[in-house]
Amino acid sequence: MKESIEYLNNLLKPNDVVVIGLSGGPDSMCLFDVLLKLDTKVKIICAHINHNIREESKDEQTFLEDYCNRKKVKFITTTFEKKSETEEYNEAELREMRYKFFEKVVRKNHAKYLFTAHHGDDLIETILMRITRGSNLKGYSGFDLVTEKVKYKIIRPLIFSTKSDITEYNLKNEIPFFRDRTNDSDDYTRNRYRRNVLPFLKEENSNVHLKYYKFNNELNKYYEYVDKEVRKEISNRYHGDVLNITDFNHLDSLIQTKVIEFVLDDKYPDNLYLVSDVHVENILNLIKSNKPNSSINLPDNLIITKSYDKLIVSKNNIQSVDYDLEITDKITKLPNNHEIIMLDETEETSNYYIKLDSKELSLPLHIRSKKDGDRMIIKNMNGYKKLKDIYIDSKIPLQERNTRPILVDSKGNILWLPGIKKSKFAKANGENYDIILWYK
Repeated sequence: MKESIEYLNNLLKPNDVVVIGLSGGPDSMCLFDVLLKLDTKVKIICAHINHNIREESKDEQTFLEDYCNRKKVKFITTTFEKKSETEEYNEAELREMRYKFFEKVVRKNHAKYLFTAHHGDDLIETILMRITRGSNLKGYSGFDLVTEKVKYKIIRPLIFSTKSDITEYNLKNEIPFFRDRTNDSDDYTRNRYRRNVLPFLKEENSNVHLKYYKFNNELNKYYEYVDKEVRKEISNRYHGDVLNITDFNHLDSLIQTKVIEFVLDDKYPDNLYLVSDVHVENILNLIKSNKPNSSINLPDNLIITKSYDKLIVSKNNIQSVDYDLEITDKITKLPNNHEIIMLDETEETSNYYIKLDSKELSLPLHIRSKKDGDRMIIKNMNGYKKLKDIYIDSKIPLQERNTRPILVDSKGNILWLPGIKKSKFAKANGENYDIILWYK
């Protein structure tokens, strides 16, 4: 505990505003007492969350509020409402909710630091769990003493101390705390490591937590070096959540792996434990696949899509949009945020424009989404061609095809795939036409 206290005295300046995540357990109550007794006097704000799971939670909240009032410390609390009567939040969801609440308290009170009570034993457990589960270089390192955030830092000063140190401190200083009975259950993975693995490691070396802390720091040094090299390579290949596969394939296999890890790290900055080396391997296999269009789903609704020479990273919220719009106004707005505009005249001949003769068509014209079995006769070609094949030849990403507009007449003849292909009904500048449409 001595090293933790020395670190805090060197870190903090008089009147610094700090927020502590106060659960009421032995670890956070120990850290709270340490902060109260520091040589450097700071303004402490306790942020407490009632997870609304255990029956005792409300009583614990009331006790902590009274305790903080006696210590003349500001107490801020929130209660997490239940997800539903039949469903509970998972560990990742709860963690995200906790840190959103903590950050809100930090920003509202202009705090410099957020303190959490993660200790040396927690670090060992986290590293062992990630090694067993599989992760990447950054993930294997567990958690850091300091995490830089925008305008504040997360500090874990008990990382130098063990659970035994905390227990001894609490007994010596008669610190009240609440014990969560779920911590005694082997139903939870972390508890099994805590109860079965840590005692053995501590028998081998009573300061094993400091060895893991050094291991953590060494991994971070290697990660920072490799990260610099990866950033050099990725700057020309990854833009707007799109990775250029052609350029990617020229990279060394190690750098390829690290580039994918970089992408995942960017998408899971605070939830790195959600992804493992299996996910990285699956993405690399997707890139190497001969299929031009395919995708895989990752945790937290992330989808990785291979579309020809591009790898696209997006949230899995793409939905099939069925629509059928009659063209009656000068401007027709489309679900894909484009427009079909009627023109009086133009010399443009690209696939973004079409000229038609109404005498050859069945009016009114419609813009609709694709249907199974769609086919058209392409201008200057004989016979029908399936739209699916046209999209493939034109390298239209798979996720765009359901919302791509199709111009048809009232008999269902496909006249135009805006921006892609024109049908046999399209007219050249020297031919007769009385309809001009522009896909903008």
